[in-house]
Amino acid sequence: MAAEIQIPIRTECPPGACTCERETLLQDVQGDRRILMLTQAEEKRLIARIEAISSYNDLNRMIGLMHAQLGIRLRITPSPNEVKTLRGIIIQLDALPGLCRKTRSNIPSAIRRCLDAHPEIAFAILDSHDLLGGI
Repeated sequence: MAAEIQIPIRTECPPGACTCERETLLQDVQGDRRILMLTQAEEKRLIARIEAISSYNDLNRMIGLMHAQLGIRLRITPSPNEVKTLRGIIIQLDALPGLCRKTRSNIPSAIRRCLDAHPEIAFAILDSHDLLGGI
């Protein structure tokens, strides 16, 4: 008899405090429930890892891991307008059932803190979109 493995999932948010659609996701048999493995403790670890990123390659690797392990699609692009500060870099998380409202704001905030600490990553983002013109 095989023992069933129990994976901890994120606890539900207080009613009315979040729009994560956690219950809808749990009821959907075909739904991608990987995001529910991002418990509050795991989210803190993820935020710490994002803030510790020190290169553009590490950032891209982390973006790939978040997609592969949790289903999170993250895009970091320069604004279509002028980029004068780090606020001109757009950090977007695609809508995903089960992704908590706080997590949707914590991940971009952690990336901004990382870019503040390592401006060379911001320059690499701009260069990857050919905005520095080979300077």
